[in-house]
Amino acid sequence: MEHIVIIGNGISGATAARHIRKLSDTETSSAQAKKITMVSAETDYFFSRTALMYVYMGHLKFEHTQPYENWFWEKSNIELKKGFVKRIDTESKTLHFEDGDCLKYDKLIIATGSKPNKFGWPGQDLKGVMGMYHKQDLENLERHAPNNKVCKRAVIVGGGLIGIELAEMLSSRNIPVTFLVREASFWNGVLPDGESYMINRHIKNHHIDLRLSINLKEIKSDGHGKVTSVIIEETGEEIPCDVVGLTAGVTPNIDFIKDSTIETGKGVKVDRFLETNIKDVYAIGDCAEQHNAIDQRPSIEAVWYTGRMMGETVAQTICGNKMPYKPGHWFNSAKFLDIEYQTYGWVFAKPREHEAHFHWKHHDDTKCITVCFNKTTNEFLGINTFGIRMKHETFDRWLTEKRDVDYVLEHLPEANFDPEFYKRYEKNILVTYTNKLKLA
Repeated sequence: MEHIVIIGNGISGATAARHIRKLSDTETSSAQAKKITMVSAETDYFFSRTALMYVYMGHLKFEHTQPYENWFWEKSNIELKKGFVKRIDTESKTLHFEDGDCLKYDKLIIATGSKPNKFGWPGQDLKGVMGMYHKQDLENLERHAPNNKVCKRAVIVGGGLIGIELAEMLSSRNIPVTFLVREASFWNGVLPDGESYMINRHIKNHHIDLRLSINLKEIKSDGHGKVTSVIIEETGEEIPCDVVGLTAGVTPNIDFIKDSTIETGKGVKVDRFLETNIKDVYAIGDCAEQHNAIDQRPSIEAVWYTGRMMGETVAQTICGNKMPYKPGHWFNSAKFLDIEYQTYGWVFAKPREHEAHFHWKHHDDTKCITVCFNKTTNEFLGINTFGIRMKHETFDRWLTEKRDVDYVLEHLPEANFDPEFYKRYEKNILVTYTNKLKLA
């Protein structure tokens, strides 16, 4: 029986395991029976990483973040092994664990995800300094910031989606937060100015001390191995704090692979079929790096839905139906405190040579959209929407059909996904767009 070993039990690894089991057990499948082992050093069972924040905020218990009951894995004949892989010997097809144990495989899927970036700041390994990515980070935060008496102030270093989530988590327990962002405006490498400025104001309206164009110099110790303050690079200001959140992005979690024969760059190098340079070894999810980026996508996609897609794709290949990874049109979603964000297609922070942006913002300063289109052909290229829910399937279809921007804005009500009785803004958006055309 062919043994498939998956390192990592996040969305990519768990999806691959489920789909391999489903495909190899189907009566009509040509795939031979598989033994599947899923390895993780983080948790016993797969959980939804994006839901961790709601455990700290009291909306969920940790077990509620697990999409499957614990018995599901045994019932599905998927073996789970708790352990930290220290080394991969691709010649003998053996995993070597930190505790001295070994595990043989026939085919290997690397799905080890990401780890928070660290940039060599003095004090970055002190107690009370943490990222917010793993279950252990949540436990660490609970230990060092259970309330605003134990944690009188937290400092978050690095803007972006994880940073804003951590700020919301801490604010939910009335812990004062200072938010250090290197850029001149929040997430302005991704968001156009109108959106980025609106999010700046929204963060400050939540009484979060947002500091823009600021860098961390060092994290100071209390002399007993715990954080006591941070020093600002530009001004030398010292900010007392009990917790420091390092949220300046993530990087593929592949240190244990770098001494193997598996080719790596920033991540594990893969082709369109998610195959590495070593036969029978694949990589998926945040840790996989495409040799050649697909369309305009980054070569490493640290996004939940692409991790799921890669898991589904590699399962087909493992089970005899070799399939390339085809993620389709770009989309993503997130939440900035009270403001929901969705993006479909491509809207870059600055319009490129052939592009133009149409921006509309509601007067309450919590809703806006930016539409990107080709200024020569008028083809609709993408949309960012804040505070107004839009249907993925509708925009996906319009992007495939290469609709022009006029059609999209005239038919915008068809894409609205807000609950019943919510106020609609599409007429106002269309009027604003039409008036801008007249002035152009």
